Amino acid sequence: MNVPLTAGEICTRTVVYSDRGMLLDEAARLMRTHHVGSLVVVEERSPRERIVLGMVTDRDLATAVVALERDPKALRVADVMSEDVVTVREQDSVLDVLAVMRRKKVRRVPVTGARGELIGIVSVDDVLAVVAEQLQALAAAVGAAQRHEVGATVGGS
Repeated sequence: MNVPLTAGEICTRTVVYSDRGMLLDEAARLMRTHHVGSLVVVEERSPRERIVLGMVTDRDLATAVVALERDPKALRVADVMSEDVVTVREQDSVLDVLAVMRRKKVRRVPVTGARGELIGIVSVDDVLAVVAEQLQALAAAVGAAQRHEVGATVGGS
C-alpha cells in the first residue's frame, strides 16, 4: 500500500515572497512578473531561513488599495497583508491540506518546516493535478481490466 502524498511532496518549492516593508506597488509588480496571485510575507533570518508571517494576495490589493483609491506607493505590504495566515506542515497529507483549505476557505497555503520556516506553497491547482493523475491511472487500470475480461470471454468461447 502506498503512503499518502504529503504537502512537501507536491508543493512548489520556488516561492515568490516579500518582507513586510515592501511597497505595495513593488509587490504588485513582483506578482505580475512571476505570474502569481499572492506573495508569502516572511521574516528573512538567513538566506535559508524565512519565517512565514503572512500573505498578501491580488485580492488584498484590489479591495484594500484600488477599491478605496489608496496610493500603492504610500503603503507597505504590512498595511494590507493577512497575518492570520494558514499554513500546513511538510509532512501533512494531501487530504489534510484539502481539509485545511476547505475549513479556512483558502486556495493556497504555505508549507512550513518544524520552526515555521517557508518550505514551499501548495495551491488547489497543485492538488487537482495530483488527483487528476491518480484518476487517470485508475481509469487506465479499469480499462485494462475490461479489455482483459473481453479478451478472456472471446478467446474462451
